[in-house]
Amino acid sequence: MKKNMKEMGQYFVLKEKAVPDVLLRVVEAKRLLDSGKLTSVQDATEQVGISRSSFYKYKDDIFPFHETAKGKTITMVIQLDDEPGLLSVVLKTVAEFHANILTIHQSIPINGIASLTLSVDVLPQTGDMTEMIAHIGEHQGVHDVKILGRE
Repeated sequence: MKKNMKEMGQYFVLKEKAVPDVLLRVVEAKRLLDSGKLTSVQDATEQVGISRSSFYKYKDDIFPFHETAKGKTITMVIQLDDEPGLLSVVLKTVAEFHANILTIHQSIPINGIASLTLSVDVLPQTGDMTEMIAHIGEHQGVHDVKILGRE
């Protein structure tokens, strides 16, 4: 019997601004517990302002992106200017975060903008992927960085 997508449990990558407040509070409560600052779920949920039932309902379903990324492949699309050396700058950033580049595909530029599809293997020594993506997006000439998927 075939399972539908809902039964299998789909995964989504969202920007923080799209995540409901209760889920962000669950992440914060988990962080407090993991850090050892608080030792009881009751104390953590009180501090972040959610009920224990909300915590238990969602605790296994939300994680910060960087927390579960190790050992995964991240594929992203980057829109960048057609400038000599810009691809090198992006690849250097990936190398600085110790991620392993698996595939690179850059489209032929249209109106001076190229689309780069980059797949990277996130290794145990790889830095915070959220920070790496932010650094890539900060380079002059990079217009947009989006995560296509994670395997």
